[in-house]
Amino acid sequence: MRQFVGVVVLAAVVFSALGARAQSDSGVGIVVLKEHGVGSPALAQPYLDRFVAMAAEENDWVSASGRYFTSRPAAEAFIQAQKPHYGIFSLAAFLALKEKYHFEVIGQVAVSLVGGRQYALISKTATSLAECKGNPLASDHVDDPRFIERVVAAGQFKLADFKLEPTQRPLQTIKKVLSDEVLCALVDDAQVAELSHIEGADGVRTVWKSAELPPMAVVAFPSAPTAERKKFQDKLDDVCDHNEHGVCGEVGIVSLHLASAADYGAVLMAYGK
Repeated sequence: MRQFVGVVVLAAVVFSALGARAQSDSGVGIVVLKEHGVGSPALAQPYLDRFVAMAAEENDWVSASGRYFTSRPAAEAFIQAQKPHYGIFSLAAFLALKEKYHFEVIGQVAVSLVGGRQYALISKTATSLAECKGNPLASDHVDDPRFIERVVAAGQFKLADFKLEPTQRPLQTIKKVLSDEVLCALVDDAQVAELSHIEGADGVRTVWKSAELPPMAVVAFPSAPTAERKKFQDKLDDVCDHNEHGVCGEVGIVSLHLASAADYGAVLMAYGK
């Protein structure tokens, strides 16, 4: 739940920095897409609604609306129908959708407990990537093979190297390792952090790690007015420093600052087109 609240509060904190009146009768639209999270969008949406309303009041927006998604197709349907001005995307979604929707990177944000910054192969008995290959591998991250093979694995393995057992939930992946249903599992840093809190996971070890990846991207869509977007960028670095109630720290925001496509250059090149 803290992961969800962290991301939706983050959306409010980020977009409360805008301070510009909406230029369109349709108002300011915000989309948040965090894939492979814990919980459900229905649980998170009320938080996002409340904070978007607060941001709209503080910034004198004519109107504003935000939607939180954990599914890429659902987020795309919202983008196509509502033409939002801004978004926050987890890395795989950012890479997959950037050219399609022509959005511009304007910031990046790192949130603790959200995951997606580093991936690992874990096992109870294997000791290396080589031992995992050819054996059953559980993961809830294999729905985007291009991202996993080109960015996460960086050419060190392909999903075809394993006998894949896709899972639907983060904890389900770990439990398959604990019950010896699979030899190895591909997980992210949030799942690795949970191991110390799971009974029977003491013997699970990390046998391979990816490089550390960039954090979630804050983006502006072409629908965002130029003046509005510029004001956002001018104030972004100061948002958490000037937050009166310490919301950034309370929800685990590690960093929030100005960024550009250059900050994602290495992963954009690896992902390719």
